[in-house]
Amino acid sequence: MPSLDPYPVVEIEEPRRDEDEAMGTKPKFWCTHPEEDTPWLFKYPQRGTGQHWAEKIAAEAAQALGILHAVVELATFAGERGSISKSFTGGARSLVHGNEVLAASIPYDIHHKFGQSAHTLGNIFFAIDTVFGTTAGATQAKRRIAAYIVLDALIGNTDRHQENWGLLVKRTPYGLRGFVAPSFDHASSLGRELRNEKRAQRLRDDTVGQYCERARGAVYWMDAGRYGPSPLDLVRAASIEFPDLFRPPISKLAAVGDFSADLVRRVPVAWMSGEAREFAVALMRYNAAEIVKCLN
Repeated sequence: MPSLDPYPVVEIEEPRRDEDEAMGTKPKFWCTHPEEDTPWLFKYPQRGTGQHWAEKIAAEAAQALGILHAVVELATFAGERGSISKSFTGGARSLVHGNEVLAASIPYDIHHKFGQSAHTLGNIFFAIDTVFGTTAGATQAKRRIAAYIVLDALIGNTDRHQENWGLLVKRTPYGLRGFVAPSFDHASSLGRELRNEKRAQRLRDDTVGQYCERARGAVYWMDAGRYGPSPLDLVRAASIEFPDLFRPPISKLAAVGDFSADLVRRVPVAWMSGEAREFAVALMRYNAAEIVKCLN
C-alpha cells in the first residue's frame, strides 16, 4: 500500500552559485537538496495560487501511472513555500525543447511561445518521426508523449506549451542520440489559480466538470485553430486518431483506479485549503471518468 504520511517538506538553505535559470515566468533558482549534490530547481508559486502543491500532486499522479516525470518535492526557502524539481539533465545529455524539435522538421516560429497554433499533436508526432532514426525509436517516443497528454487531461494541465516538453540528447560517434525527456512543469493544473470561494461555488453547483471542459490547452489539434482544445478534448480526439499510442496509458489509468484522494490527502494541512483539496479531487475524478470512456 502507498504511504499516506504527509509529503516531506525540504528546507533549502541557499541558492547554488554556479547555476542560473532564465526560462519561464515564475521566480526560480537552482539549489542543492540537503541530502544530495544534484541540482534542484526551486520555484515560488505565483501569489495567491497553489502552483507548488499542484506540481507535487501532479508528479505523484505520474508516478502512480508509471509515467516518466521530474521528481518534485515541497520545499521552503527563507520561510517561503515553493517546490523543488530535480534536474534530469547533466553529464553528456542536454535538453532540446519542443520548439527546437519542431523547427528541425517543419516551418515553425520558435519564438512564438503562446497561442502557437502550429504546436499541434500531429506536428509533434511528425517531428518525432523525422528526428528519430528508426520506426521503433519514434514509436516509443510517441507513446511517451501520449502518456504525458493523458496525464495532462487527468490533472487539467493547460500549459504543455512548446518549451514544456523536449528531448534529452547527447552526441555520440554515430551522431545525436536521444529520448523524450521526463514530463515536467505541471504547475498549471488542479484548479491551482482559483480562489476558495470559486472552488466552493463550483462544488456546490456541481460545475467542476464544466471547468474541466472549458479549459484551453497549449497543444492544438488543428493548426488553423484559434485556441487549443481542452486537455480532455485533445485525448478524446487523439484516442480515435492514434489508438495504438493512447489506449495503453488510458488502460493503465482505468486499471489503477481512483487514487486522487490519497494523493491530495498527503499535502501538509497548512499548505492547502479544504476547498482546494475537495476541488482537486473532484477535478481528477471527473477527468479520469471522461478519459476512461475513450476505451469504449
